[in-house]
Amino acid sequence: MKPSKLYSNKPDIFVPIEFTPELNVVLAEIRLPENRNRDTHNLGKTTLGRLLDFCFLAGRDSKFFLFKHLDRFRNFVFFLEIELAQGSYVTVRRGVEEASKIAFKKHAARHRDYTSLPDREWDHVDLPFDRAKELLDSLLDWRSLKPWHYRKGLGYFLRSQSDFGDVFQLGKFANKHADWKPFLAHILGFNAAIIASHYEKAEALEDKQSKVATVRQEMGGDFEDASKIDGILQLKRQEVDKKQQLLDAFDFRAQDKADTKQVVDQIDERIATLNAQRYSLMQNRKKVIASLEEDQILFDPEDARAMFEEAGVLFSGQVKKDFEQLIAFNKAITEERYGYLVEERSEIEAELKTINSELNALGKRRSEMLSFLSATDSFAKYKRLSGELVTLRADIETLERQREFIHRLQQLRTEIRTLSEEKIHLQSEIEADVEARSADKDSLFSSIRLYFNEIVEEVIGRKALLSVGVNQQGHLEFGAELLDEAGNATSADRGHTYKKLLCIAFDLAVLRAHLEDQFPRFAYHDGVFESLDDRKKENLLAVIRRYTALGIQSIITLIDSDMPKISTTDPLFTSDEIILLLHDEGESGRLFKMRSW
Repeated sequence: MKPSKLYSNKPDIFVPIEFTPELNVVLAEIRLPENRNRDTHNLGKTTLGRLLDFCFLAGRDSKFFLFKHLDRFRNFVFFLEIELAQGSYVTVRRGVEEASKIAFKKHAARHRDYTSLPDREWDHVDLPFDRAKELLDSLLDWRSLKPWHYRKGLGYFLRSQSDFGDVFQLGKFANKHADWKPFLAHILGFNAAIIASHYEKAEALEDKQSKVATVRQEMGGDFEDASKIDGILQLKRQEVDKKQQLLDAFDFRAQDKADTKQVVDQIDERIATLNAQRYSLMQNRKKVIASLEEDQILFDPEDARAMFEEAGVLFSGQVKKDFEQLIAFNKAITEERYGYLVEERSEIEAELKTINSELNALGKRRSEMLSFLSATDSFAKYKRLSGELVTLRADIETLERQREFIHRLQQLRTEIRTLSEEKIHLQSEIEADVEARSADKDSLFSSIRLYFNEIVEEVIGRKALLSVGVNQQGHLEFGAELLDEAGNATSADRGHTYKKLLCIAFDLAVLRAHLEDQFPRFAYHDGVFESLDDRKKENLLAVIRRYTALGIQSIITLIDSDMPKISTTDPLFTSDEIILLLHDEGESGRLFKMRSW
């Protein structure tokens, strides 16, 4: 359950790396002064973690360096030796060019070299990718992760730089929360089954609600009452039966009688009513038009003045002014009245247009019926009745389809009510489970929470709180916070430095809490000391050493400038602990002894 050795078929380019069961240090020395202030050095300390992930059968990604630079790595084949729980080992062989064909070899001794081992001596050769993952899952036997696959939680123990942004949500967990929160709850000791069920119910509920919207759109009407549609269908079917009986008997007397009654009782009566309305409206329109023509002021004061001068009569300015004011007053009244008359005329004409249209339609219908009644050709009547029957049946088919939609709509609403009730019940179970396990001092979550705080407090002298709550939607919310002296949460954990520390503390706490289980026993942390001051680096290293003594393998990477400056003359790491020494003096100092890409 720990990486034991990583090597390739090209040892002159990729030197074999042998891991120890405890502390493993990948140290990068920056020897050239011009590289001291650079953020990245491309030596390979971060690449090592990606390579381990590749050998743990990560999926193919075109952005992954091996495939992105296929021209350089096409002929590479990598071998990862893994120590299993029983003390035996398994070596995984995976090439770059044929990355989906995997080979396995179980063996008893460690640090073997199988680069030249013929295929016939491997236990499994060229297994398809998915089958290979299933086999490795069974060999690792991390049964405490079940029912999840071994790769589900691997990111917590192979932390890349992109995984230090959030304690709980790894970079590969960028998709829906339902894909990772139940798993995280499981390794923290909560009932993941009800959490996964709650997500399933929520997803099913959302799907049903989406289907309701689709059905309503397809229904294309306002009918949502099945009883109303049933009533309309019953009337339509009765009418179909009557017309069908007439056609079958080839006897149109009953139809003639019904049509005659409809012409006399309905159509003629309606035509008479509309004609009366039309006559009244036309009379009103005539009056309005006459009023519009009369409302004109023909008196002009200037013409009056000229006429008075010719007659020798004085038309003083005051008299002219009074006439102008009177005209203006009357003009204002006339304009307002004119507006009302114009509006009334428009309304009358619109109503006349509607009446004329209806009269035309009724006249046409009346003509057709009278034509039917006067027709002596029974086949013409048969043809007309057949057409009406087709229309009726089309209406019935449309109504039946609408009824099916309404029935489906009612089913969906019943299912939505059931799912909502089940979701509420599951939410109650989740809340009870979280409360119970959080309060139980002997629970797995309580142990992880105590270990987490212990690590952080030992490194930076501050308490840290690991918490799990349930939001209004019934989903879990995970929290990892630093506390001040009063026990209140602070914003210090939001910085990159302390966020990374919280990630490391969480990973180690989870590993320690699962020491008695079939669970991973290693953690890879890239750039472990970055941004910490020297004293905190020493404290963190002491914690890591203590955890390796418990049986947890730790693989850490750092550059020499991040090493704490200790007062003693003893080296910070022993030669056995430094499994890989990188430097910037040429290709020989890189993980891959080749030019950088």
